Amino acid sequence: MTLEEMFGLKGRVALVTGGSRGIGRMIVEGFLAAGIDRVYITARKGGELHEAAAELGDKVIPIQGDISTMAGIEELVREISAKESKLDILVNNAGAAWGNDFEDFPEEGWDKVMDLNVKTPFFLTQKLHGLLKAAASQAHPAKVINITSVDGQRVNPWETYSYQASKAALIHLTRRMAARLVKDHIYVTSLAPGAFPSNMNKAARDHADRSAAGIPNKRVGDKWDMGGTAVYLASRAGDYTVGETVTVDGGIVNAHLPTHFAEPA
Repeated sequence: MTLEEMFGLKGRVALVTGGSRGIGRMIVEGFLAAGIDRVYITARKGGELHEAAAELGDKVIPIQGDISTMAGIEELVREISAKESKLDILVNNAGAAWGNDFEDFPEEGWDKVMDLNVKTPFFLTQKLHGLLKAAASQAHPAKVINITSVDGQRVNPWETYSYQASKAALIHLTRRMAARLVKDHIYVTSLAPGAFPSNMNKAARDHADRSAAGIPNKRVGDKWDMGGTAVYLASRAGDYTVGETVTVDGGIVNAHLPTHFAEPA
């Protein structure tokens, strides 16, 4: 047994949606470190997407598009299918958030978030089912990794109603998809990040020390935390993990003590 046999991704092809920045980029960097052959990344903004691909190297291939719509999903699948006969790893990372007071929360903020965070992972996986099956066998299963959130596991302090609902839904959808796709040797899991610096989590990005104060291990996450966990799930090391949500949060969900303690009865 070697580290390369356990964690290496040589010979594999991946697609990481929203892979040009934030958590998606951290995952891409992890896959590259593990020796993956090719990684396709997507984003709506072409400039940022191509800039990231140039920085990350020749193994990273950008495809611009908006996968919040069925038309965008189908166009992405057509482009991938024209380039590849199989897909070993799909990371459903692209997501959106919206915050508003309860009284003012708009329908737009509900639909945009639920569509991209729940509908897109399902239908993109469905449309790529053939390519995933072509890569999959019991000895070398294909992998689908849904990026959920600790906000789908506990209530956060902010009024992000559709975001929290969407991430809880995606955690359960991961289990349902896993139960069906395991028969095709496609193993579906979820990775639930806590505070990682990104455009979506500006608090962790711009005020890391303040964010770290509320985290049990007293720091925000980094690319080694995210990239390493994604490599575990994508590689041979993760082949017996199916339908599970792996929480990567420095202890927020499972090791966080309440501020005030009630006296024991």
